[in-house]
Amino acid sequence: MTEALVLAGTISYAQDSSGNKLVMTGSVDAYYRYNFQNAKDSGRTNNYTSFTNSQNSFELGMASFKADYTRGKANGVVDGGFGRRAEEFSYTDGEADHGKSGFLTLAALKQAYISYMPSSKIKFTVGKWMTHVGYEVCDAYLNRNYSMDYMFSYGPFFHVGLKADVTLNSNFGFMVGVSNPTDMSTASFANKHFLGQVHLTSSNTKINGYLNYMGGKDVPDAMINQFDVIVTGTVSSKFAIGYNGSVKSVKPDNSSSNAWWASALYLNFDPSSVFGLTARGEYFSDEHAIANIGGMSGNKIFDFTLSGNIHIDNLTIIPEFRVDAADEAIFFKNSGEAVKNTGTFLLAATYHF
Repeated sequence: MTEALVLAGTISYAQDSSGNKLVMTGSVDAYYRYNFQNAKDSGRTNNYTSFTNSQNSFELGMASFKADYTRGKANGVVDGGFGRRAEEFSYTDGEADHGKSGFLTLAALKQAYISYMPSSKIKFTVGKWMTHVGYEVCDAYLNRNYSMDYMFSYGPFFHVGLKADVTLNSNFGFMVGVSNPTDMSTASFANKHFLGQVHLTSSNTKINGYLNYMGGKDVPDAMINQFDVIVTGTVSSKFAIGYNGSVKSVKPDNSSSNAWWASALYLNFDPSSVFGLTARGEYFSDEHAIANIGGMSGNKIFDFTLSGNIHIDNLTIIPEFRVDAADEAIFFKNSGEAVKNTGTFLLAATYHF
């Protein structure tokens, strides 16, 4: 999800007389997940999305610490994460004998970048940052649903490269950039990706739209193109709507192009400052097995998630019910029988500071 949609809490703030400032933030999350199809120890979790691959287990998500320092026109950000969530986010980094990059410490860096603003309208950034593609983000406390959707799980997580953000006025801006192939912290070869984003805001700021793009040669040599749309709207002080639609095409050398596509709708209702509800409905079509969910030759999946948000200062408790239904039998009962749908209860807690 684009940076314009991200909010941050503050643990410490320091600014000297020249305007230099340091902001430090952090968060921690944990959860319990119970899938109703596998009440016993079958070894199956019936989970095909990121960060919640467990069954009948209390799990730590991620401890995150972020330092953001600005001096004059330059800015440096170090955003470290520790835990399963961080390792799955930076899944290409780690021990070389496990097929990864060989750089263990890179897995703990969610983001690390330097920015420079020659004027108030343009900013250059080099390093590693979270992707602009998609509605949901890695940090659990910034999402209203705890479990992730399929679009997040099978899209890009992060980029390492160079980008330029241009803000022409309060209603229009855009970004262009070049990076390593998707989710690769190091890539000593010719393949690179092009990045792009257009951001539009209504005059009353109640509607925001983002058109996102990522594309180029991937690993192995295949042409990747992903177009992504995000629209958010504030209906009232208690009700807001979000939409995310995405299509990703893959064209291997000497082969035809195939694609998956998906749409998700988010309905957010906050009757009070203490309690809120989010209903998420997503349809994910992977007829050509680009994402290869469940190891099937092709699949269509619908998931519906209802999440409560109970706020106690910076603590958010999230009770969540989720139903996943597929065209193919990719879920399993404890007996081993394959079925086309499954239900899950999850209880999570997030805290940011």
